Amino acid sequence: MAEYFKFAGDHEMSSDAVAKSLYALECAWHPMFTVFQGNCQLKIRHETNKPMFTSLFTHVKNLDRRGCHRSALEVCKLLLSLDSDDPMGALFFIDYLSLRAEEYTWLERFCESYKNDTSLWLFPNFSFSLSICRFFLEREEPSKVDNVDATRANSTDLLKQALMLHPLVLKRLVEKVPLKEQFWVHILEHSFFLPAQTGIPSLDHLINLYVERNYIIWRIPYLQKFLRETAQLVIEALETDQNDAKDWTCVRKEAFSSEKNEYAHLLVSDFSDSLSSAPPEALQDFVVDPRMRDVQNIIQHANPPDHRQPTHEIENRSALAVLFESMLPWVNYGDDVGVDEGNQFDEHDDH
Repeated sequence: MAEYFKFAGDHEMSSDAVAKSLYALECAWHPMFTVFQGNCQLKIRHETNKPMFTSLFTHVKNLDRRGCHRSALEVCKLLLSLDSDDPMGALFFIDYLSLRAEEYTWLERFCESYKNDTSLWLFPNFSFSLSICRFFLEREEPSKVDNVDATRANSTDLLKQALMLHPLVLKRLVEKVPLKEQFWVHILEHSFFLPAQTGIPSLDHLINLYVERNYIIWRIPYLQKFLRETAQLVIEALETDQNDAKDWTCVRKEAFSSEKNEYAHLLVSDFSDSLSSAPPEALQDFVVDPRMRDVQNIIQHANPPDHRQPTHEIENRSALAVLFESMLPWVNYGDDVGVDEGNQFDEHDDH
Protein backbone atom coordinates (compact mmCIF):
# COMPACT_ATOMS: atom_id res chain seq x y z
CA MET A 1 0.00 0.00 0.00
CA ALA A 2 2.90 2.36 0.68
CA GLU A 3 4.12 1.93 -2.89
CA TYR A 4 0.61 2.46 -4.22
CA PHE A 5 0.18 5.72 -2.31
CA LYS A 6 3.65 6.86 -3.38
CA PHE A 7 2.92 6.38 -7.07
CA ALA A 8 -0.50 7.95 -6.59
CA GLY A 9 1.22 11.07 -5.24
CA ASP A 10 -0.12 10.77 -1.68
CA HIS A 11 3.22 10.73 0.13
CA GLU A 12 1.75 11.39 3.57
CA MET A 13 -0.37 8.25 3.34
CA SER A 14 2.64 6.36 1.97
CA SER A 15 4.75 7.35 4.98
CA ASP A 16 1.93 6.36 7.31
CA ALA A 17 1.68 2.93 5.67
CA VAL A 18 5.43 2.39 6.10
CA ALA A 19 5.20 3.33 9.78
CA LYS A 20 2.35 0.84 10.27
CA SER A 21 4.39 -1.82 8.48
CA LEU A 22 7.34 -1.24 10.80
CA TYR A 23 5.07 -1.43 13.85
CA ALA A 24 3.65 -4.76 12.67
CA LEU A 25 7.14 -6.13 12.03
CA GLU A 26 8.33 -4.96 15.44
CA CYS A 27 5.41 -6.73 17.10
CA ALA A 28 6.55 -9.95 15.43
CA TRP A 29 10.09 -9.78 16.85
CA HIS A 30 11.31 -12.49 19.17
CA PRO A 31 11.48 -11.31 22.81
CA MET A 32 15.25 -11.89 22.78
CA PHE A 33 15.74 -9.81 19.64
CA THR A 34 17.01 -6.42 20.87
CA VAL A 35 18.24 -4.07 18.18
CA PHE A 36 19.63 -1.56 20.68
CA GLN A 37 22.43 -3.91 21.74
CA GLY A 38 23.84 -4.05 18.22
CA ASN A 39 24.43 -7.81 18.35
CA CYS A 40 21.31 -9.02 16.52
CA GLN A 41 21.25 -9.62 12.80
CA LEU A 42 18.71 -10.50 10.13
CA LYS A 43 19.92 -11.94 6.85
CA ILE A 44 18.03 -10.71 3.83
CA ARG A 45 18.56 -14.03 2.07
CA HIS A 46 15.62 -15.30 4.15
CA GLU A 47 12.46 -14.25 2.33
CA THR A 48 10.61 -13.41 5.56
CA ASN A 49 13.24 -10.79 6.46
CA LYS A 50 13.01 -8.75 3.25
CA PRO A 51 10.03 -6.60 4.35
CA MET A 52 12.04 -5.37 7.33
CA PHE A 53 14.85 -4.10 5.10
CA THR A 54 12.64 -2.46 2.51
CA SER A 55 10.47 -0.82 5.20
CA LEU A 56 13.47 0.53 7.10
CA PHE A 57 15.11 1.88 3.95
CA THR A 58 11.90 3.60 2.89
CA HIS A 59 11.48 4.97 6.42
CA VAL A 60 14.99 6.47 6.25
CA LYS A 61 14.10 8.29 3.03
CA ASN A 62 10.79 9.51 4.46
CA LEU A 63 12.51 10.90 7.56
CA ASP A 64 15.11 12.62 5.42
CA ARG A 65 12.46 14.29 3.25
CA ARG A 66 10.76 15.61 6.39
CA GLY A 67 14.04 17.13 7.57
CA CYS A 68 14.50 14.65 10.45
CA HIS A 69 18.12 13.98 9.52
CA ARG A 70 19.31 12.84 12.94
CA SER A 71 16.45 10.35 13.27
CA ALA A 72 17.10 9.15 9.72
CA LEU A 73 20.76 8.65 10.62
CA GLU A 74 19.89 6.47 13.61
CA VAL A 75 17.53 4.32 11.54
CA CYS A 76 20.23 4.03 8.87
CA LYS A 77 22.67 2.79 11.52
CA LEU A 78 20.13 0.15 12.51
CA LEU A 79 19.65 -0.88 8.89
CA LEU A 80 23.40 -1.24 8.42
CA SER A 81 23.77 -3.33 11.59
CA LEU A 82 21.10 -5.88 10.65
CA ASP A 83 23.09 -7.44 7.81
CA SER A 84 26.84 -7.06 7.40
CA ASP A 85 26.46 -7.54 3.63
CA ASP A 86 24.56 -4.22 3.48
CA PRO A 87 21.99 -5.36 0.89
CA MET A 88 20.18 -1.99 0.81
CA GLY A 89 23.29 0.16 0.35
CA ALA A 90 23.08 1.95 3.70
CA LEU A 91 26.81 2.65 3.45
CA PHE A 92 26.13 4.95 0.53
CA PHE A 93 23.46 6.85 2.44
CA ILE A 94 24.97 7.16 5.90
CA ASP A 95 27.63 9.74 5.01
CA TYR A 96 25.01 12.08 3.56
CA LEU A 97 22.82 11.78 6.67
CA SER A 98 25.83 12.38 8.92
CA LEU A 99 26.60 15.62 7.11
CA ARG A 100 22.97 16.77 7.23
CA ALA A 101 22.80 15.91 10.95
CA GLU A 102 26.16 17.68 11.51
CA GLU A 103 27.65 14.51 13.00
CA TYR A 104 31.10 15.25 11.57
CA THR A 105 33.23 13.70 14.30
CA TRP A 106 31.08 10.57 14.37
CA LEU A 107 31.51 10.04 10.63
CA GLU A 108 35.29 10.26 10.93
CA ARG A 109 35.30 7.70 13.75
CA PHE A 110 32.94 5.47 11.80
CA CYS A 111 35.22 5.42 8.74
CA GLU A 112 38.18 4.47 10.90
CA SER A 113 36.48 1.70 12.88
CA TYR A 114 33.88 0.10 10.59
CA LYS A 115 34.70 -3.62 10.38
CA ASN A 116 38.26 -2.72 11.40
CA ASP A 117 38.74 -1.75 7.76
CA THR A 118 40.27 1.61 6.90
CA SER A 119 39.51 1.36 3.16
CA LEU A 120 36.12 3.11 3.28
CA TRP A 121 37.77 6.30 2.07
CA LEU A 122 38.25 4.61 -1.32
CA PHE A 123 34.51 4.83 -2.00
CA PRO A 124 33.54 8.08 -3.76
CA ASN A 125 30.97 9.08 -1.15
CA PHE A 126 33.33 8.71 1.81
CA SER A 127 36.35 10.26 0.11
CA PHE A 128 34.43 13.47 -0.57
CA SER A 129 32.31 13.46 2.60
CA LEU A 130 35.36 13.10 4.84
CA SER A 131 36.87 16.23 3.30
CA ILE A 132 33.62 18.09 4.01
CA CYS A 133 33.64 16.79 7.60
CA ARG A 134 37.14 18.10 8.12
CA PHE A 135 36.20 21.39 6.44
CA PHE A 136 33.37 22.03 8.91
CA LEU A 137 35.42 20.88 11.92
CA GLU A 138 38.16 23.32 10.96
CA ARG A 139 35.60 26.13 10.88
CA GLU A 140 34.43 25.45 14.43
CA GLU A 141 36.08 26.99 17.45
CA PRO A 142 38.72 24.67 18.95
CA SER A 143 36.91 24.70 22.30
CA LYS A 144 33.81 23.23 20.67
CA VAL A 145 35.61 20.48 18.80
CA ASP A 146 35.98 17.24 20.72
CA ASN A 147 38.59 14.59 20.00
CA VAL A 148 40.04 16.32 16.96
CA ASP A 149 43.56 15.16 16.20
CA ALA A 150 45.76 17.96 14.90
CA THR A 151 47.89 15.42 13.04
CA ARG A 152 45.03 14.52 10.68
CA ALA A 153 45.19 15.63 7.07
CA ASN A 154 43.47 18.97 6.53
CA SER A 155 40.34 19.39 4.44
CA THR A 156 42.19 20.65 1.37
CA ASP A 157 44.49 17.62 1.29
CA LEU A 158 41.53 15.28 1.72
CA LEU A 159 39.60 16.91 -1.12
CA LYS A 160 42.68 16.87 -3.37
CA GLN A 161 43.01 13.17 -2.63
CA ALA A 162 39.32 12.63 -3.46
CA LEU A 163 39.59 14.52 -6.75
CA MET A 164 42.74 12.65 -7.76
CA LEU A 165 41.10 9.31 -6.97
CA HIS A 166 37.69 10.12 -8.48
CA PRO A 167 38.07 12.97 -11.02
CA LEU A 168 34.80 12.00 -12.73
CA VAL A 169 32.85 13.18 -9.67
CA LEU A 170 33.73 16.80 -10.45
CA LYS A 171 32.22 16.63 -13.94
CA ARG A 172 29.06 14.98 -12.63
CA LEU A 173 28.67 17.51 -9.81
CA VAL A 174 29.06 20.45 -12.19
CA GLU A 175 26.25 19.00 -14.31
CA LYS A 176 23.95 18.02 -11.43
CA VAL A 177 24.23 20.91 -8.97
CA PRO A 178 24.48 22.72 -11.49
CA LEU A 179 27.58 24.93 -11.48
CA LYS A 180 27.29 27.34 -14.39
CA GLU A 181 30.14 29.81 -13.81
CA GLN A 182 32.62 30.11 -16.63
CA PHE A 183 35.64 29.05 -14.55
CA TRP A 184 34.11 25.56 -14.21
CA VAL A 185 34.24 25.22 -18.00
CA HIS A 186 37.97 25.99 -17.96
CA ILE A 187 38.59 23.50 -15.15
CA LEU A 188 36.70 20.69 -16.89
CA GLU A 189 38.60 21.32 -20.12
CA HIS A 190 41.74 19.97 -18.46
CA SER A 191 42.57 16.49 -19.73
CA PHE A 192 42.48 15.02 -16.21
CA PHE A 193 38.80 15.94 -15.74
CA LEU A 194 37.79 15.35 -19.35
CA PRO A 195 36.82 11.61 -19.43
CA ALA A 196 33.09 10.91 -19.13
CA GLN A 197 33.54 7.37 -17.73
CA THR A 198 36.10 5.60 -15.58
CA GLY A 199 35.84 2.33 -17.50
CA ILE A 200 35.14 0.51 -14.23
CA PRO A 201 31.43 -0.51 -14.03
CA SER A 202 31.25 -0.69 -10.23
CA LEU A 203 32.95 2.66 -9.75
CA ASP A 204 30.86 4.41 -12.39
CA HIS A 205 27.72 3.19 -10.63
CA LEU A 206 28.94 4.30 -7.19
CA ILE A 207 29.76 7.75 -8.57
CA ASN A 208 26.23 8.00 -9.96
CA LEU A 209 24.84 7.04 -6.54
CA TYR A 210 26.99 9.61 -4.77
CA VAL A 211 26.15 12.49 -7.09
CA GLU A 212 22.42 11.70 -7.04
CA ARG A 213 22.34 11.53 -3.23
CA ASN A 214 24.86 14.23 -2.21
CA TYR A 215 24.72 16.89 -4.93
CA ILE A 216 22.50 19.11 -2.78
CA ILE A 217 25.29 19.52 -0.22
CA TRP A 218 27.49 21.11 -2.89
CA ARG A 219 24.95 23.87 -3.42
CA ILE A 220 26.37 25.66 -0.37
CA PRO A 221 28.36 28.61 -1.81
CA TYR A 222 31.45 28.29 0.42
CA LEU A 223 31.68 24.56 -0.38
CA GLN A 224 31.58 25.43 -4.09
CA LYS A 225 34.45 27.85 -3.51
CA PHE A 226 36.30 25.15 -1.59
CA LEU A 227 35.79 22.70 -4.46
CA ARG A 228 36.90 25.20 -7.11
CA GLU A 229 40.08 26.22 -5.29
CA THR A 230 41.04 22.61 -4.61
CA ALA A 231 40.40 21.58 -8.23
CA GLN A 232 42.74 24.34 -9.35
CA LEU A 233 45.39 23.05 -6.93
CA VAL A 234 45.01 19.59 -8.47
CA ILE A 235 45.57 21.00 -11.96
CA GLU A 236 48.66 22.89 -10.78
CA ALA A 237 50.05 19.74 -9.15
CA LEU A 238 49.49 17.71 -12.33
CA GLU A 239 51.28 20.27 -14.45
CA THR A 240 54.27 19.87 -12.16
CA ASP A 241 54.24 16.07 -11.95
CA GLN A 242 52.14 13.78 -14.17
CA ASN A 243 53.15 10.69 -12.20
CA ASP A 244 50.58 11.51 -9.52
CA ALA A 245 47.74 10.88 -11.96
CA LYS A 246 49.22 7.51 -12.94
CA ASP A 247 49.65 6.50 -9.30
CA TRP A 248 46.04 7.32 -8.45
CA THR A 249 44.85 5.46 -11.55
CA CYS A 250 46.62 2.34 -10.26
CA VAL A 251 45.00 2.77 -6.83
CA ARG A 252 41.59 3.14 -8.47
CA LYS A 253 41.96 0.02 -10.61
CA GLU A 254 43.25 -2.05 -7.72
CA ALA A 255 40.45 -0.96 -5.37
CA PHE A 256 37.72 -1.65 -7.95
CA SER A 257 39.16 -4.58 -9.86
CA SER A 258 35.94 -6.37 -10.81
CA GLU A 259 34.88 -6.20 -14.45
CA LYS A 260 31.21 -6.47 -13.41
CA ASN A 261 29.03 -3.97 -11.62
CA GLU A 262 28.95 -5.38 -8.09
CA TYR A 263 26.40 -2.76 -7.01
CA ALA A 264 23.89 -3.14 -9.83
CA HIS A 265 21.22 -4.14 -7.29
CA LEU A 266 21.31 -0.58 -5.89
CA LEU A 267 19.10 1.62 -8.06
CA VAL A 268 20.07 5.25 -8.53
CA SER A 269 16.38 6.18 -8.27
CA ASP A 270 16.31 4.79 -4.71
CA PHE A 271 18.89 7.40 -3.70
CA SER A 272 17.16 10.29 -5.41
CA ASP A 273 15.20 13.16 -3.89
CA SER A 274 12.75 13.19 -6.78
CA LEU A 275 9.31 11.75 -6.02
CA SER A 276 7.95 9.56 -8.79
CA SER A 277 4.27 9.14 -9.57
CA ALA A 278 2.21 7.14 -12.03
CA PRO A 279 -0.87 8.01 -14.12
CA PRO A 280 -4.22 6.80 -12.72
CA GLU A 281 -4.70 4.19 -15.44
CA ALA A 282 -1.41 2.56 -14.44
CA LEU A 283 -2.59 2.21 -10.84
CA GLN A 284 -5.76 0.23 -11.53
CA ASP A 285 -4.09 -3.17 -11.28
CA PHE A 286 -1.27 -2.03 -8.98
CA VAL A 287 -2.46 -3.90 -5.90
CA VAL A 288 -3.81 -6.95 -7.73
CA ASP A 289 -1.97 -10.14 -6.83
CA PRO A 290 -0.41 -11.43 -10.09
CA ARG A 291 -1.41 -14.97 -9.08
CA MET A 292 -5.07 -13.94 -9.18
CA ARG A 293 -5.04 -12.58 -12.72
CA ASP A 294 -5.15 -16.03 -14.33
CA VAL A 295 -8.08 -16.96 -12.10
CA GLN A 296 -9.90 -13.77 -13.06
CA ASN A 297 -9.33 -14.49 -16.75
CA ILE A 298 -10.82 -17.99 -16.39
CA ILE A 299 -13.87 -16.64 -14.58
CA GLN A 300 -14.41 -13.93 -17.18
CA HIS A 301 -14.09 -16.46 -20.00
CA ALA A 302 -16.65 -18.78 -18.39
CA ASN A 303 -19.01 -15.90 -17.57
CA PRO A 304 -18.63 -13.21 -20.22
CA PRO A 305 -19.67 -9.83 -18.88
CA ASP A 306 -22.97 -8.30 -19.92
CA HIS A 307 -22.11 -4.94 -21.47
CA ARG A 308 -25.69 -3.73 -21.45
CA GLN A 309 -26.51 -0.79 -19.24
CA PRO A 310 -28.46 -1.63 -16.09
CA THR A 311 -32.17 -1.27 -16.60
CA HIS A 312 -34.45 1.08 -14.71
CA GLU A 313 -37.73 -0.10 -13.25
CA ILE A 314 -40.85 1.77 -14.42
CA GLU A 315 -43.52 -0.12 -12.51
CA ASN A 316 -45.53 1.96 -10.04
CA ARG A 317 -43.76 5.17 -11.05
CA SER A 318 -45.06 8.51 -12.26
CA ALA A 319 -45.55 8.59 -16.02
CA LEU A 320 -44.22 12.16 -16.18
CA ALA A 321 -41.05 11.21 -14.27
CA VAL A 322 -40.48 8.26 -16.58
CA LEU A 323 -40.97 10.52 -19.63
CA PHE A 324 -38.31 13.01 -18.54
CA GLU A 325 -35.97 10.25 -17.37
CA SER A 326 -36.21 8.51 -20.74
CA MET A 327 -34.66 11.58 -22.40
CA LEU A 328 -31.39 10.99 -20.56
CA PRO A 329 -28.89 9.15 -22.83
CA TRP A 330 -27.60 6.82 -20.11
CA VAL A 331 -31.03 5.59 -18.99
CA ASN A 332 -32.03 2.16 -20.28
CA TYR A 333 -35.41 0.57 -19.63
CA GLY A 334 -34.42 -2.71 -21.28
CA ASP A 335 -35.09 -4.09 -24.72
CA ASP A 336 -37.69 -6.57 -23.47
CA VAL A 337 -39.95 -4.15 -21.65
CA GLY A 338 -43.54 -5.02 -22.45
CA VAL A 339 -42.69 -8.29 -24.21
CA ASP A 340 -43.82 -10.46 -21.35
CA GLU A 341 -46.95 -8.37 -20.98
CA GLY A 342 -47.69 -8.78 -24.70
CA ASN A 343 -47.27 -12.51 -24.46
CA GLN A 344 -49.69 -12.59 -21.59
CA PHE A 345 -52.31 -10.77 -23.68
CA ASP A 346 -51.78 -13.25 -26.50
CA GLU A 347 -52.28 -16.15 -24.14
CA HIS A 348 -55.54 -14.61 -22.89
CA ASP A 349 -56.68 -14.10 -26.47
CA ASP A 350 -56.02 -17.76 -27.29
CA HIS A 351 -58.28 -18.76 -24.46
